[in-house]
Amino acid sequence: MLSYFNKLIVTIVKLLPKPIVRFFSGRYIAGDYLIDAVNLTKEFNKKGIYSTIDVLGESISTREEAVASKNACMEVLDAISTNNLLANLSIKPTQMGLMLDKDFCYAQVTELLDKAKSVNSFIRFDMEDSGTTDRIFELFKDFHAKYDNCGVVVQAYLKRTYDDITELDKIGTSYRLCKGIYIEPEAVAIKNKQKIRDNYVKILEKMLKDGNYVGIATHDDYLVKEAYRLIKEWNIPKDKFEFQMLLGVKEELRNRINADGYKVRIYVPFGTDWYRYSIRRLQENPNMVTHIMKNFFSKRA
Repeated sequence: MLSYFNKLIVTIVKLLPKPIVRFFSGRYIAGDYLIDAVNLTKEFNKKGIYSTIDVLGESISTREEAVASKNACMEVLDAISTNNLLANLSIKPTQMGLMLDKDFCYAQVTELLDKAKSVNSFIRFDMEDSGTTDRIFELFKDFHAKYDNCGVVVQAYLKRTYDDITELDKIGTSYRLCKGIYIEPEAVAIKNKQKIRDNYVKILEKMLKDGNYVGIATHDDYLVKEAYRLIKEWNIPKDKFEFQMLLGVKEELRNRINADGYKVRIYVPFGTDWYRYSIRRLQENPNMVTHIMKNFFSKRA
C-alpha cells in the first residue's frame, strides 16, 4: 500500500511547479553552486566522513555542453585540492560526450584524469542505463590501463554484472557496488527485491575475496548487515572497502556505520540542473518520498 502511495506522490510531483519539486528534493542536493558542495563536504569531513562530488547534468546533446561539463569537473578537482577536502569526483561518461564521439570523450576524460593525477585525486566513472554499459566498461578499461586513479560503478540488479566483475577483478578494479537506479527491462535486470539483494551479496563477496577495493553503496540495512558479516568472515582490512550513501538518505544508518569505525563516503551532487536529477531519483526510488514526508512533518511538529 505504501509503495502505491509513494508512486502516486511521484506522479503528482512531476506535475507540480519547479519550486515545489525543489522542496521535495532539496535535502538530496548540496545546492546550485560548487561552493555549496565544498561547504557541505567540509562539514562531513569534520565528522570523518568523505564525499564524492558530482556535477549535475542528466543529458547533453552538443560538444559545447560536454566541454562545459568537463570544465565544471575541472573546477571541482581544483576545489578539492585547494580546500584539502576528503573527497573525490564522480563523472557520467555520457556527460563527457561518450554518445557523441568516442575520441572526443576520451580527450575530455584524459584531461580530467591528468588533472586529478596532478592533485592526487580520484575519479569514479558512474554507470548509466544498460544501453551504455558496454561503452562505459570499454572506456574504463582503456583508462585503467594507463591511470591508477580511476574506478567504475557496477549495478547488482543487472543479470550480467557477476560475469562482468569476474573479468574486472582480474585487473584490480576499484568499484562502487550499488543495487541499480535505472528502470530496465526484465530481459536484462532482476526485478525481485530479495533476488537483487542475493546477487548484491554474491557480487560483493567475490569482489572482497579477490582483493578488490569496494565502495559498498547501499541504504539497505539488510545489505549493511551482510557486508559486516563478510568483512568479519573474510577478515577484510579497512583499507579495502568503504560504505557509500546518497546525501540526505538514512542519516542515522550513515552515522552508525561511521561510529562503528568504518569509512563512509556521501554522494554530494550540485548544480542548476537539479530538476531532472530530482525527478529521476524520485521515479527510481519512490521510497525517498517517505523519507521526505517524514522529514517534512517532523519539522512542523
